[in-house]
Amino acid sequence: MERVSGSAGRKRVQVSFVIRDEVERCHRSGVNALQFDPHLNRLYSAGRDSIIRIWNTRTNKDPYILSLEHHTDWVNDIVLCCNGRTLISASSDTTVKVWNAHKGFCMSTLRTHKDYVKALAYAKDREKVASAGLDRQIFLWDVNTLTALTASNNTVTTSSLTGNKDSIYSLAMNQSGSIIVSGSTEKVLRVWDVRCCQKLMKLKGHTDNVKALLLNKDGTQCLSGSSDGTIRLWSLGQQLCIATFRVHDEGVWALQANDAFSVVFSGGRDRKVWATEMRCPDNRELICEEKSPVLKLQLVENAPQPNIWVSTTDSSIRNWPVKIPASRASGDFDNDRWRPSPAFSQPNMTVKGDPSIRQYHVLNDKRHIVTKDTDDNVVLWDVLTARKVTDYGKSDIEDVVKRHFKMIFVPNWFSVDLKTGLLTIHLEESDCFAAWMPTRDLGLELSPDEPESKTNIGATLLQALLKHWPKGHSDDPQDPDAEAKLQTLSYFSVPGHTPVIFSEVGGRTLFRLLARDAGGETEEMLLKETVPAWVQSVVVFLETPKFNKLSFFLQPHPSTGFKSVKKDRFSASDMITVRKVIEHVYEKVMGQGSDAGSQAASTSAAQERETEKEEEKSSSCAAEEKVELLCNDQVLDTNMDLRTVRHFIWKQTGDLTLQYRPLSKKDYATFSKYSSMTAGES
Repeated sequence: MERVSGSAGRKRVQVSFVIRDEVERCHRSGVNALQFDPHLNRLYSAGRDSIIRIWNTRTNKDPYILSLEHHTDWVNDIVLCCNGRTLISASSDTTVKVWNAHKGFCMSTLRTHKDYVKALAYAKDREKVASAGLDRQIFLWDVNTLTALTASNNTVTTSSLTGNKDSIYSLAMNQSGSIIVSGSTEKVLRVWDVRCCQKLMKLKGHTDNVKALLLNKDGTQCLSGSSDGTIRLWSLGQQLCIATFRVHDEGVWALQANDAFSVVFSGGRDRKVWATEMRCPDNRELICEEKSPVLKLQLVENAPQPNIWVSTTDSSIRNWPVKIPASRASGDFDNDRWRPSPAFSQPNMTVKGDPSIRQYHVLNDKRHIVTKDTDDNVVLWDVLTARKVTDYGKSDIEDVVKRHFKMIFVPNWFSVDLKTGLLTIHLEESDCFAAWMPTRDLGLELSPDEPESKTNIGATLLQALLKHWPKGHSDDPQDPDAEAKLQTLSYFSVPGHTPVIFSEVGGRTLFRLLARDAGGETEEMLLKETVPAWVQSVVVFLETPKFNKLSFFLQPHPSTGFKSVKKDRFSASDMITVRKVIEHVYEKVMGQGSDAGSQAASTSAAQERETEKEEEKSSSCAAEEKVELLCNDQVLDTNMDLRTVRHFIWKQTGDLTLQYRPLSKKDYATFSKYSSMTAGES
């Protein structure tokens, strides 16, 4: 649950939701950060799927313990504080969050950053944390102050370090919290004195983004890893680079060092993890070679068998044994200690990730989506019910799309986002209510006697997402149609575990909750503050969105040899069917309808109609037997609606042009008689 930051009305607000399983036990899209708690033997991992997970490292069989879910975008970094009791996380949703690490709940959310938060740094001796990101700002936080925040007291002051000229991707702080170093796309290291918030120096040498940083305990030396493929060791006292290690073929994204700061462990784009002895860089060994680029390393040195956790872009996390050599300075360096035993060719433990969705195709009905993941699995999803429909396994996505193709056009009313590896649907005011569908075409079980109706699928989906919100219904006792309106908007339901997210369009998250929790007292208050007016109009006040209008011209086909007296322009709902237009031609142009003139009236007056429904059916059948409608010389299916005709057959800009002609020669005389008649709006 998130609290709104400021007024939701100042910027356009969109509604998003994620189609997913109730419990997502595995990471998708990559693991950006790792932390290890040696007291509980727990591993914390932060995913690009927006979820932080806790793993039991004592077992290989089922290590999953818990998920920490509140972020709405990539979680880029995490740090364990207060002897493992508190976890701090940084995310691309622009927030820093404070968690109870043991119980897994979010205690507070910090909204100071204005853009992606990419990196954190931790000073263990002082319990201080620094955060930085794409807004070029570095903020300093007192952890004990953060853990004292409550829902009603959620404001905190912070000091900041300014002067960065580019986005910050890496951050380091020494153990006492006196020195901070930042790395950025500026290709330099900037060093600050935390005590006076003053910049001390700028270190140049890298030729690309600085992606990883480490400081030794007293803050006199710094290690940096860059996308230029090098690792550099810097002396902060001398303000220069004292060693450059070239052990990788591509960018270096992750660094770890032993307590003595004598061995550096590195990984990156080339998928390899190396251990390099800093005083003698030729002494290096390959710890492992992963199947995907390495995103993060977590060294566990103080264990019976030293080991290192490695996370990658394929969402897997593996633990590898390592041997850390003693420093040459100690006089007991043993080169054999660098040679891994045969067992080192296999990891001690593997935490498997799940495939992430990487490709999608929205079907023509604008209700179903076909996706393909990184394991080539193809799945059909239903947007209106937020559920998986069919799992086709390893299939050709194009074949599945063709199998479900329908000659129907429905306007785009949502957008799709795959950045978390899961299917996220965005609804915006400009498009959400653009799509209407015949209610029966949605596959709903309606009474045979129920009149034909149309459903706005965006409105009914919003109603389903906020079904449990107490204010999600009309409370106007003067509205006699409130119950009927609610019924028409409640055709579908979504799983209660569906995350619903309110955010500024292209900006920060305002509020995240699960659909089933919308009835809570606190949630009700926050929803009232957050839900934009365009959503309230259909959810609270049950207003019906306006139909989309389509303009078209109706003309006799050239083969009839007739010309209209004038070119009439019609306007109608874009969902009107070809059958309705044919009926119009039959009644108004050919003079065969119930109001076609005195000749037709005298004949029809002698007959009793049993029901209005039977009359319409009879008229429709007669019309289809007498007239056909064409577009671009193609005879149209009577069940096709005009928006489908425009999209698939007209295929031009400007108003749609339809042409009609009688089906038999004997109807030409009738047609000729009334061909000069014109009609108003359809």
